[in-house]
Amino acid sequence: MTTGSNDTRTLTTPTTSDTTPDTAPEHNPVLGRFSALADAFGAVVHSLPHDAWDAPSACEGWTGRDVLDHVVGSQRGFLRARGIELGPDPALDEDPVAGWHAHVEELRRLLADESVAGLEYDGLFGRTTVGATITDFYGFDLVVHRWDLARAADRDERFTDAELDLVETALPAFGEHLYDDGVCKPALPVPADSDRQTALLARLGRSARAGS
Repeated sequence: MTTGSNDTRTLTTPTTSDTTPDTAPEHNPVLGRFSALADAFGAVVHSLPHDAWDAPSACEGWTGRDVLDHVVGSQRGFLRARGIELGPDPALDEDPVAGWHAHVEELRRLLADESVAGLEYDGLFGRTTVGATITDFYGFDLVVHRWDLARAADRDERFTDAELDLVETALPAFGEHLYDDGVCKPALPVPADSDRQTALLARLGRSARAGS
């Protein structure tokens, strides 16, 4: 596995009974945080009408299927870059719902293993772990892109206070790179009567106004 050094050993998940990963979210905070975010994202995936997968999302130039492909592909790419073995990529083009389910169940299994979730490496913002990156950096994606995906079906997805906290806390680390090409469009003006979510979406270059 890659740990930020020259160690290139391949990580495998223990399978013996005395090393079975703890899959109870209350006993595994990383798994619990990931599962909560993934379940909320998955609820939109499962409820999206068939025609919405090829409809424009809130991400310019991306369909609903493109949003899902980005979320799944970026998580899997990150894990592979850390030397973590994954199965074949899910066939999102054939069945996005089944593909998402296969992906998220594989990640739950991996994050239940402390040798995966606790794997340390040198990230862009300093020393961190695989679990922290999945729940924080990629958790940001699961929240924001959930809204983007819902817009492919012309729906308004609402965030919880905890989800708003997660995104707002993550933003300062991006700095000026938040508005780099391929990240977020420039921030929009915030209407005077905006609620917290509308103001946050505007900061991310997204308009919560219907039809915009």
